[in-house]
Amino acid sequence: MNMTCQEAAKWLEQQEDLLILTHRRPDGDTVGCAVALCLSLRKLGKTAYILTNEDATALFDSYWGDTLAPAGFEPKAVVSVDIASEGLFHKSAEIYKCQVDLAIDHHGSNEGFAQYNCVEPEKAACGEILYTIITEWFPVDADIALPLYLAISTDTGCFVYSNTTPNTHRVAAALMETGIDYAGVNKRHFRTKSYTRLRVESRIIDTMDLHDEGAIALAAVSLRDMAELGATEEDLEDIAAFVGQLKGVRTAVTIRELKPGECKLSLRTGDGLDASKVCALLGGGGHAAAAGCTVMGSVEEAKTSILWAIRQIQNWN
Repeated sequence: MNMTCQEAAKWLEQQEDLLILTHRRPDGDTVGCAVALCLSLRKLGKTAYILTNEDATALFDSYWGDTLAPAGFEPKAVVSVDIASEGLFHKSAEIYKCQVDLAIDHHGSNEGFAQYNCVEPEKAACGEILYTIITEWFPVDADIALPLYLAISTDTGCFVYSNTTPNTHRVAAALMETGIDYAGVNKRHFRTKSYTRLRVESRIIDTMDLHDEGAIALAAVSLRDMAELGATEEDLEDIAAFVGQLKGVRTAVTIRELKPGECKLSLRTGDGLDASKVCALLGGGGHAAAAGCTVMGSVEEAKTSILWAIRQIQNWN
């Protein structure tokens, strides 16, 4: 059953003992939404926690505070944020498959797995949806505004991605007016890189494959690359955005080898190619300009698979 933001806000007001789920390999949007929702529910007098995500990197440590669920917490209601499908549940969250009461999301590929679904694909970030829900209860304060700003800023590439809308800027402005350290958030997530991260980017440049006279770029980070460079997950945060910065590239693919025989693919596209449709051919999904999927096989097999999928959608168009 679909819900509006207003209906979701009323439903949440009626719940007790809530547990909030984030997605696998969490980004700023799912983390920021979870923290903002948890703090807001507590402000309403509710007991609310976030399920600890074993995939989370140290990059987000400063945002969690005391929101993580203690051992033995038994929720009466389960809410997911920024999760499009049950396949994106992290390991600890898998026990809640088929038990999500409310899914709040902005992916057009959302599978409607929850009992109630508040999904607005036109929003650039799930944080915009959470802002609308929370302001049904009260004006946001700085403690809630900071994680919401994290959510929106990171999912729009610091407001440069094509998904950014006038509403995105209006919400961001309202959050900034609460006095948050927005400059600190943007510096941390967009203007600070480790030496190892720069070495990863150099390796990508040296090994990327270009097709269609440079319009399509396929870049890969293998397990061997990770080991040789001493890279961690934190060093690869938002690496998918890097390849698209190359002049002339309209379709950028970043392939991460997660373990032998399994690769995660992130696709970023320009006008004329729907990234979600491409990734759907390989069992994934997302947005028209940014989507992802997981391919079983080697890095080279993943390259072949995504190039095939791109060609299929190009031909159908």
